[in-house]
Amino acid sequence: MQLRQTIGAGVVGMLLGALGHASITTAVAQQGAARPNPDSQYRLGPDSLPQEGVPKGEIRGPFVLPSQAYPGTQHTYWIYVPAQYDPAVPTSLMIFQDGQAFKNERGDMRAQNVMDNLIYRREIPVMLGVFINPGRRPDQPEPSPEIGWGDGFTNRGTEYNSLDDRYARVITEELMPVLHKEYNVSRDPEQHGIGGSSSGAIAAFTVAWERPDAFRKVLSNVGSFTNIRGGHAYAEKVLQSPKKPIRIFLCDGRNDNRGMRGGRYDEKWDWFLQNVRLMKALTQKGYDLSYTWGINNHGQKFGGPALPEMMRWLWRDGPVSTDPNDMGERSFRQPATR
Repeated sequence: MQLRQTIGAGVVGMLLGALGHASITTAVAQQGAARPNPDSQYRLGPDSLPQEGVPKGEIRGPFVLPSQAYPGTQHTYWIYVPAQYDPAVPTSLMIFQDGQAFKNERGDMRAQNVMDNLIYRREIPVMLGVFINPGRRPDQPEPSPEIGWGDGFTNRGTEYNSLDDRYARVITEELMPVLHKEYNVSRDPEQHGIGGSSSGAIAAFTVAWERPDAFRKVLSNVGSFTNIRGGHAYAEKVLQSPKKPIRIFLCDGRNDNRGMRGGRYDEKWDWFLQNVRLMKALTQKGYDLSYTWGINNHGQKFGGPALPEMMRWLWRDGPVSTDPNDMGERSFRQPATR
C-alpha cells in the first residue's frame, strides 16, 4: 500500500537500490491506476454519429482568407452546407474556431454530424456551419489532427486569447462579407452563433462581447478564461459592463487545468474556477445562460457528447408552427429542391 502513495526523491533512491527499476515502474503504474481517467465515461451518442436516412450536408473547402486585422496572415476555413439549404431563404449561421478539430470525422466533436441530425429533426434551424482555423503565415503549417491546434506555430495564441476587437474584425469584417456574397445568410444577429473549445471558446465569447450587433449566441467548451492574456478578467468585465444581448452555454470539467504552475497554485490559471466565476457573473447580471460541469480533463471528451444539447439550447427559439394540420412542420426536413 505504501508504494501507491506519492514517492519522494529520497524514497526513490532507496527503492532503486533495494528493488530495482522494474519494481519502481510497477509502483508508479499502481499509483496511476488508483485514479481512473476522468475522461473515461464520456462517449459520443447517436446525435454525433451519421444516422441512416439522414441527408448529409456538404463540406466545401478549404478556402483561404487573407487577413487585414493581422497583416501577413491568412485563415483557412471550410463551409458546411446542409442538404436543406435553400438559396432563396435566409439561413442561420454557426462558426466554430479551431475548425479542423470541430469537423474532424474521427474527432471528439463531429459538429457536421450533429448539425445533419438536428436540422433533419427540426431541433435547430437550417444553418450553415463555418469551420475556421487560427491565422498563420503562408510559410507556417496548417493546424490539423496530426500536428496540433496551432499553439507555437500559428497566430492562435494572440488571436484567440487577446481581449481586444482584432479577432472580432476577422470574423465580422473579413469572413462575413465573403459569406454574405456567396450564401443567403440571415442579416439578423440572433441567427448568428459562434463557438469553440479552450482558447477558441474565449475567442468566440470575445467576438460576441465586442460585436453583439453581429453575434448573439456563444458556445464555450473548456473556455480559457484564464491569465493567458488576461482572460480571467472577464468575470469582472461582465459585472462592470451593461448587460449585452448575448446567450451563452458554458461547458467545463472539474479536472480541467487547475492552476498549478511551478509547483504553486495560481487561481488566475485555474480553468474550472474561472469558468465558474464567469458563470456566476453572467447569472448575477441576468444573462440568458446555461452551463454543464463534468469531471473531464481539458479537452473535448465531455464537450463532444454535450454538443448536441448545447446546440439545441442555444437555438431553441427557432420558428415553430403549432398548427396540427401543418404536416410539413410535423415531418423530417427533406433536402431542398435545387
